[in-house]
This record gives sequence, structure tokens and C-alpha cells, in this order.
Amino acid sequence: MDDKIKMKVQELLQSGKIKGFLGLRERHGQVGPYLFTDGDDLEGLVVGDRFKPGDSRYPLNKQLMKITRGDPSGCYGVLVRGCDERGLKTLFGSGQIKSEQVVPVGIACPQDLADACECLKPYPDERVAGEAAEPRSFATVAKVEAMELDERFRLWLAEFSKCIKCYGCRNICPMCYCSECTLENKDFGDIGSLPAENPVFHLTRAIHMAGRCIDCGLCNEVCPADIPLRTLYKKIADIVEEEFHCRPGYGSPETPPGLNIRGEELKH
Repeated sequence: MDDKIKMKVQELLQSGKIKGFLGLRERHGQVGPYLFTDGDDLEGLVVGDRFKPGDSRYPLNKQLMKITRGDPSGCYGVLVRGCDERGLKTLFGSGQIKSEQVVPVGIACPQDLADACECLKPYPDERVAGEAAEPRSFATVAKVEAMELDERFRLWLAEFSKCIKCYGCRNICPMCYCSECTLENKDFGDIGSLPAENPVFHLTRAIHMAGRCIDCGLCNEVCPADIPLRTLYKKIADIVEEEFHCRPGYGSPETPPGLNIRGEELKH
């Protein structure tokens, strides 16, 4: 898979279609984000599946926003899985990145990673490498939904109580791009207090993820307290789809429901 990606990136760089490629590089045994601008550097390019599928993932779209804002006329390639592509589409729709500045280079996730993520679309629309895996339903959401209401309430209070307020979920999220974050607003909780305001802190962020969460699962992976945030956001995505008939990043780029408020809607 790595070789196919390298060939595609080499082609894009040599043709001048892109000024650089944002992907992952292995160096000194470590994998991290890197902007490739020279074809001679591609030897270290990897897709992140070192010891197991998806063991080295980063919010490349978040870094891509900074790169394209710093170079408004430049066009850049970026490595994308299915969730990354959903993120790009949502960022296009919300005006955070211009689609003409991006050339996605897609890879499909293997079946075991798709199963672990319970991903509805574990591959991008166009992929350079990998075979399309079978989508999976949200078994974890169904398990929580099967509980009685008071049992669910106790579950989430117990999970939220483990929060050490590190802001890791927000910082790694490719869809958190606000210049001023509500989670740091003193009206929603004391910034320096621990534990976090429970459950206001996480419910506030959950509301802000409505219509934006692309189900990449990075928040789950980075959480040092192992709070099942992804399960919560999957359920919110279900509600958004039921009420607004859309799911972030599926289909063509569009403005997220929460940002698409028209004048007549404000009158009700």
C-alpha cells in the first residue's frame, strides 16, 4: 500500500499539481505528520499501519487548515482515509478549507480496523490503495440504548466523572477549529477546576459536535481516562441524521445543519 501512495504522490509533485503532500513519515522508529515537498523525501512516507491497522493516526486535516490559510493560493495533497475525507467535505461546506486547494490521496481501511471503528464507510470515494471493507453498524450505541434510562444516566455520570479536563478530545479533533472555545468560557465552568463540571463540560462539547462529528474516533484514542466519547458522538450523529436527513461528510460537501440557519427559522 505504501508503494502505491508513494507513486501517486511522486506523480503529483513532479507534475506541479501540488506544492506539497501532507502525510505521515517514519523517522528514527517514530511516525508523525510531515509535509513532503520533494520526491526524494518519499522514502520515509508511510500510511500509519505499522504494527496493526491504524496504529499511527493524526488529524492531518487540522494541520492542512493552517497550511492552506498560510498559503491561500497553494494546492496541497493530503493522505485521507474514509473519515478524513468526511472531514474534508465538512470543512469545505463550512468554509474552513477551499476544495480547489486540496488533492486527496485516498486509502481504504482494512476490515479489522473497520470492525473496530464500527465504521459506516471505511474508505474514501476515490482511493489509490486498499480494498473497500464492509461497513459495520453501531453495536456499542445499541448496547447503551438497550439500557433503562436511569441506568444510562448513571453510566454517563460515572464515565464523565473520570475526566481530568486535559482538553485532549478537543485539541485532537479535526472538526474543532473555533478561535474561541466555549469550553474555556467561565460561564460554562471554571477553567482551572478539577474535576470538570459534570456533566456540563462533555455535554457542551457533544452539542457542538452535532452536525460536525465525522466519526474518526481520535477523541476516544487520545482520552487518558478511556471515556467512550465516540459512542456518545455516534448517537448524536444518529439524531442529526434522523432530524436533518444528513450525516457529516457523506455525499457532496454541504454546510453542517447547525451552521445552515435561515431567517425564517429564527422566527419560530
